[in-house]
Amino acid sequence: MHIPDGFLSPAILAATGAASAGGVYWMSRRAQGEIEESRAPLLGVMGAFVFAAQMINFPVGAGTTGHLLGGALLAFTLGPAPAVVTMTAILAVQALVFQDGGVLALGANVFNMAIAGVLGGYLLYRLLGGSRSRGIAVFTGASASVMVCAVLALAELRLSGVPMPPALLGVSMGLFAVNAVLEGAVTVGVIQALARLNPGFVKESAAPLRRPVLAAVALAAVFLASVGVWFASEAPDGLESLADKLGIGGRARAILAAPLPGYDAAWFGNAAVNKAVAGVLGAGLAFAAVLLLGRILFRKKAA
Repeated sequence: MHIPDGFLSPAILAATGAASAGGVYWMSRRAQGEIEESRAPLLGVMGAFVFAAQMINFPVGAGTTGHLLGGALLAFTLGPAPAVVTMTAILAVQALVFQDGGVLALGANVFNMAIAGVLGGYLLYRLLGGSRSRGIAVFTGASASVMVCAVLALAELRLSGVPMPPALLGVSMGLFAVNAVLEGAVTVGVIQALARLNPGFVKESAAPLRRPVLAAVALAAVFLASVGVWFASEAPDGLESLADKLGIGGRARAILAAPLPGYDAAWFGNAAVNKAVAGVLGAGLAFAAVLLLGRILFRKKAA
């Protein structure tokens, strides 16, 4: 779902970049009033968890893979505005360090996944009753967040002059829908497990956070990044597969040299070890970046 550089027109890059800059600024201001300082570690832990989960691609059909986006999961545990800030930090780390998503296209990816995807999923979750019918609301909101991201990415490609044959577009939307259903199911499972271990993980709860549970989620992030990636599918994801079928895959460009492109540390002789090391480093960077942003927000709030 990460759009690389070379796919979008300058006009779309400029429009989505401006919308993302304004949206993230507004959401960061709102985040100061939505989250308590005691929950600051939760931002970093959930940022690391979502980063690690996004590394694990799973088959969705027709030689194509999907992966957890995690925007809805962040919104349900942190609240919508902190979730936007957290997802923005994750996307920035992915683009700048791992060349996953373009640097110039970062505005488009932030708009799709960190703003529209997060807010669209959370709005549907709230409309469906939140805690009164949490399972259905969580599943529907998480699934919708993926479809919002997919529709926006395809629309941006089309507006950039990329042809979209109806048959191919239909297949792509079907594969994104499978990804959306899996996202909903995984999100329900994670939310139920977290709520059972510690109700404070769910934003609507006033229960305090338990540090052992925070530590457990952090360890789960490290496990996903270091071991889970060994079992991830190497097939292209939905957007990469579509780009190849449309004949635009060769347009992808790297504007800046990334330290660990393709999530490959390239320091050891084993490809799996290289990916695991890169994953753990990435999860740590995501944790640090999100925690730093949280501290900045809290300092501004106190001032």
